[in-house]
Amino acid sequence: MRASATRWKRSTAASSTTRAAVRMTTRTAARTTARTAARTGVALLTTAAVLSSSGCFGSSDSPSRHGPTRAGKTPGAKRAIVWNTRPDSIASVGDSITRGFDACSVLSDCPSVSWSTGTRVNSLAQRLRSGPRSWNFAKTGAVVADLPGQMEAAAARKPKLLTVMIGANDACRDSVADMTPTDQFRTTFHSALTRLRRDLPKTQVYVASVPDLKRLWSEGRKNVFGKQIWKLGICPSMLKDSDALDAASNDRRQQVADRVDAYNKVLKDVCDQDPLCRYDPAVHNYRFATSELSKWDWFHPSKAGQRQLAAMAYRRITAP
Repeated sequence: MRASATRWKRSTAASSTTRAAVRMTTRTAARTTARTAARTGVALLTTAAVLSSSGCFGSSDSPSRHGPTRAGKTPGAKRAIVWNTRPDSIASVGDSITRGFDACSVLSDCPSVSWSTGTRVNSLAQRLRSGPRSWNFAKTGAVVADLPGQMEAAAARKPKLLTVMIGANDACRDSVADMTPTDQFRTTFHSALTRLRRDLPKTQVYVASVPDLKRLWSEGRKNVFGKQIWKLGICPSMLKDSDALDAASNDRRQQVADRVDAYNKVLKDVCDQDPLCRYDPAVHNYRFATSELSKWDWFHPSKAGQRQLAAMAYRRITAP
């Protein structure tokens, strides 16, 4: 009996020890599992943060996360700007060329034959069939400093297209020292176009290059009567002493030509920043024939010259 009791006590003690060991092992395993899970959770959170910061999950505005909008467009997408090749209203700003100066009679405006809005030539307005919806705000003698005021007046009409031809009078001064500085020309033109864009964000702008004044001198000086008219004060920086071919005279004319090139670069650079603006180098590159120059001053475009300007503008504006 004593032996049996002793064996029973030993068995019971062993069972208790075994159960205690099992409980200890279970607690250890649970703590190990908890620590492992915690480390894993931290790792996952760290990985998620890295991926999120690198954009792998996409931002809250990402189309890949939310998909397209109801309209079928992704959030934040900008509408493509499309140039209208058939604007139905035109306003023009600029100088004497756009006023048709000396095209009909001596030393006077003739806007009815203007390349932009004229009614007696095949003007740009007629080619585009804008009809009565065209306005001419150009002024003979205007320089770039006059452009903001002209554009403000034009903006009141809300035209679909605005044509600009400016810069010849900034170079045609009493002397080369009086020509508008290039930086000032840039600042004024940029400011005028910026103001126009605030007032008319959808209006298209056509910017013609400044004509080649040296080429006009070379062609016009062939006419004796024309050279007499030049002495009245037409573009003296280029046309003064028109027959003089000495070094000083040639240098003076070249300075004017270089300034015109600088103005054209400004017109192109500023226009290129605006998706609804088209610069046209064709006017400067065109070699006006004698028949395309005014028979009164052999410098401004004649009616035939005005038609050529209209044709150039029409090609540029209607290009795809």
